[in-house]
Amino acid sequence: MNRRAFGITLAVAALCERGLFGGRRPPLQLMEGFITDVDGIKVGHFTDSRRPTGCTVILYEKGAVTSVDVRGSAPGTRETDLLNPTNLVQQTQAILLTGGSAYGLDAATGVVRWLEEHNAGFKVGTGVVPIVPAAVLFDLNVGDSKIRPNADSGYKACQDAKSGRIEEGTIGAGAGATIGKSGGGRPMKGGIGTASIKLPNGIVVGAIVAVNCVGNVIDPKTGKIIAGARTMDGKGFQDIIEGYRSGRGIEQLGEPGRNTTIGVVATNAPFTKVEMRKIAEMAHDGMARAINPIHTMADGDTIFAMSTGTFTVRADISAIGALAAEAVSEAILRAVKKAKSVPGYPSFGGLHVAVGFMPAFKHN
Repeated sequence: MNRRAFGITLAVAALCERGLFGGRRPPLQLMEGFITDVDGIKVGHFTDSRRPTGCTVILYEKGAVTSVDVRGSAPGTRETDLLNPTNLVQQTQAILLTGGSAYGLDAATGVVRWLEEHNAGFKVGTGVVPIVPAAVLFDLNVGDSKIRPNADSGYKACQDAKSGRIEEGTIGAGAGATIGKSGGGRPMKGGIGTASIKLPNGIVVGAIVAVNCVGNVIDPKTGKIIAGARTMDGKGFQDIIEGYRSGRGIEQLGEPGRNTTIGVVATNAPFTKVEMRKIAEMAHDGMARAINPIHTMADGDTIFAMSTGTFTVRADISAIGALAAEAVSEAILRAVKKAKSVPGYPSFGGLHVAVGFMPAFKHN
């Protein structure tokens, strides 16, 4: 670290000590990192140019030990029963995250087709059966609902898959994602984001999350709302939980919003299927820190957890689970900060351009 950077670090530390950040750490500084930092994992997007929708595939053709935890009460999923630790198949070759609600599950067929062409899957006789669990989010309210991801979309996402830097924001499964659809406020644009945590010993924990939540998005380091349900004048945020505490929105009026935040965490540390289930469970804590409310009756919140096992030393399950939760929180913040506006749904960056610095109100 050079002298100038060291001085800045000391100055920030001094500000924290004097309480100039409200007694909390400064806002989360998002580091450049991707789920593809887990060696061998590739990510591909397909975005439909006719309306904001699409799908995202997370590929590991050699097969990763995988489990899942579904916390939302309105999930749309495929092959999640297979990931129960008591069931036969141990590895997946891909995970699909997609828009289009239940219709979008058709995109997994295209992923299966691509994997079969590349001889990747569960070995059966002389052939393979690719294992491709999937989860969907609801984006049919953005543009023409008759346009949704299909088998060709999943196939094209596989063709796009690559390691290294991947695109984030209004792309793939995040193309039609929106946020802040509760509390009587005006929603904003969500998206897809990724993050990774790289340890000195070589272990990597990564996450990718498509953020389409009913709740507000919060920086867990400050407790401030950074995106979500806007006030009617568009210059601030509705605190959904404060509204509930005051009695607003408690009586069920009309149809609940349709939402769902879905994602994948991955690590190169070796774990069993049972252990990956625990890591998936812990990773949901990252959702709960960065989104409120979460896991509602109108959400289908789902997290898959993959272990490539290429790192040879055993790691502590609880430590990796805790880091997975951190990566999920960071990916959620990246998803909304990288998103671009679409008609009717301004983005994080679009609001800053339109109204200047938007106050990030305290979340209680």
